[in-house]
Amino acid sequence: MPATRASKSSAAATDTPAAKPSTARRELVEQNIMQHATALFAERGFAATSLQDIAEAAGLTRPALYHYVANKDELLARLVREITEQPAIALRGINDRTDLDSVEKLRTMASEIARSHTESPDRFRLLVRSEAELPEQLSQIYQKSKRNVLKEFIRVIDTGIAAGVFRPVDPRVAALGIIGMLNWIAWWHHQDSPDTERAIVDQLSEMAVRTVLHEEASTQYDGGPARAIAALRQNLDYLERQFGGKK
Repeated sequence: MPATRASKSSAAATDTPAAKPSTARRELVEQNIMQHATALFAERGFAATSLQDIAEAAGLTRPALYHYVANKDELLARLVREITEQPAIALRGINDRTDLDSVEKLRTMASEIARSHTESPDRFRLLVRSEAELPEQLSQIYQKSKRNVLKEFIRVIDTGIAAGVFRPVDPRVAALGIIGMLNWIAWWHHQDSPDTERAIVDQLSEMAVRTVLHEEASTQYDGGPARAIAALRQNLDYLERQFGGKK
C-alpha cells in the first residue's frame, strides 16, 4: 500500500510540471491571435475581416483557431474591453494618489495615455475604425469608458484650478483638447526605438501640462494689452462658471 501511494504521488509530481507548458503555450497563442486580429481589424475594419483571415495571419488553421476563440465577436469583445476599460481604471488610480500634486497627476495621466498609444497604436485605430460596427453592449462599454477618461482629466484640471496651479480655463474644453492631442498619436506615430518612444511620451505629457499651467505673475502679462485682456477674460469666464446662477 505505501508503494502504491508513493507511485501515485510520483505520478502527480510528474503530471504537474507538464500542465504548465500547455497553459503557457495557450497564452502565447492567444496573444498571437489577438495581435493579428488587432492589426487586421485596424487595417480593414471588423466587418471586412474574417476568421479565416485571422487564422492565416496567426499561422493557424481555422479549426485550430476555434480551440482559442468561439467567433469573431468574442475577439472584438476582448479587445474592446481591454482597450477601453483599462485606461479609465489607470487614470482613476493616478487621480486618487495622495503623493502627487495636480501638476504631477496630470503629467502622469498624460504619460499613461501617450505610452499606451505609442506602444499599441493599432489598438486605438481599431477601436475608432470599428466604433460604428460595435454591438450595442460593447458600444455602451466603449462610450462609458470614454466618459470616464474625460471625467478623470476634468477632475484633475478642476482640482488644479482650485489650488491655483492651473489657469482658470474651462476644465472640460481643456480636457478634451489634451485627450485629442494624445489620441492623435495613434495615427501619426510609427513604432520606433524605446528611447524615441520615451522622448515622445515625455514631450507630449509636458505639453499637456503646459496647456493649463498657471503662469507666474511676473510673466503673466508679457506681450502687451492683448495678452492682459485675454487673461482677464479667462478669469471672468471662470468666475461666471463658479458663481453664475448662484444668488
